[in-house]
Amino acid sequence: MSLDLTTHYLGLTLRNPLVVASSPLSDELDNLRKMEDAGAGAVVLHSLFEEQLRHERLELHHHLTQSTYSFPEALSFFPEPDEFSLGPEEYLEHIRRAKQAVRIPVIASINGASPGDWVKCARQMQDAGADAIELNIYYIPTDPALDSAKVEQTYLEILQTVKSTVTLPIAVKLSPFFSNMAAMAKRLDAAGADALVLFNRFYQPDIDLESVEVRPHVLLSTPQAMRLPMRWIAILHGRLRADLAAASGVHQAPDVVKMLMVGANVVQICSALLMRGIDHLRVIEQGLRTWMEVHEYLSVREMLGSMSQEKCPDPGVFERAQYMRALASFKA
Repeated sequence: MSLDLTTHYLGLTLRNPLVVASSPLSDELDNLRKMEDAGAGAVVLHSLFEEQLRHERLELHHHLTQSTYSFPEALSFFPEPDEFSLGPEEYLEHIRRAKQAVRIPVIASINGASPGDWVKCARQMQDAGADAIELNIYYIPTDPALDSAKVEQTYLEILQTVKSTVTLPIAVKLSPFFSNMAAMAKRLDAAGADALVLFNRFYQPDIDLESVEVRPHVLLSTPQAMRLPMRWIAILHGRLRADLAAASGVHQAPDVVKMLMVGANVVQICSALLMRGIDHLRVIEQGLRTWMEVHEYLSVREMLGSMSQEKCPDPGVFERAQYMRALASFKA
């Protein structure tokens, strides 16, 4: 039986729905080649952070103003570009080299929290050859006076600014922390998002009790983390024009199957590869093939959305109606 694992995401045809999520693994060209060889359908590069671009501008301002009037010759002196644009320029060069190194789509990533000038670097990413851009909007509002409408507007302004700058497909990676997630997804869809990536994982700080300092503490995802994106993808499938990507908690082939059946066009895999290595992609793909053969599915297209809320015999399973039933079914 010949299986068709191809899927469509961000206007691209991928050989399978396994996308390597943004992580430090993508910083090395050899790793990108290994991802392609192991079966990845596409890769999202490690993010370029808003803070890096802000730092670049501060460096440029410093070089252009330092000692300007100390001697006449300084009035015509400007530093060479590599003195103030190391981070972003390296990222753009990495895109160029990545496109030469692999044949699978390469998706650039920008991580930020404001609609400032930094999003204009998206045009440079496009010029460098990226196939699409993922906006990783890492926004944690802490001002008690900031209402939800302004928070949501920030997301829309970032997307609209980038859409006005490039012609590439744009994915928005966002958190689930909205008063009405479905409404926010609909607004992003209407604003031109080509895909939504559900969901961003906010890394929570910890306290070192020995040094009495706040320290960053990265916790990799567990399979249990997939429940939240799975629920929302099931609810949103068929209601949006935008594609849907599942992120968080995808570790094995059954996780991929579930995400496809609720309506994800692709799944993004990160923690599983950090823990088990890039070759784990082969295990996941083979597991997906085996499941499809056993259950007589010929293509990913047949599976897509077959268990979404839109097509589920009992749509209430994705809503509050099942809360009491879930509690009643628990046995210690």
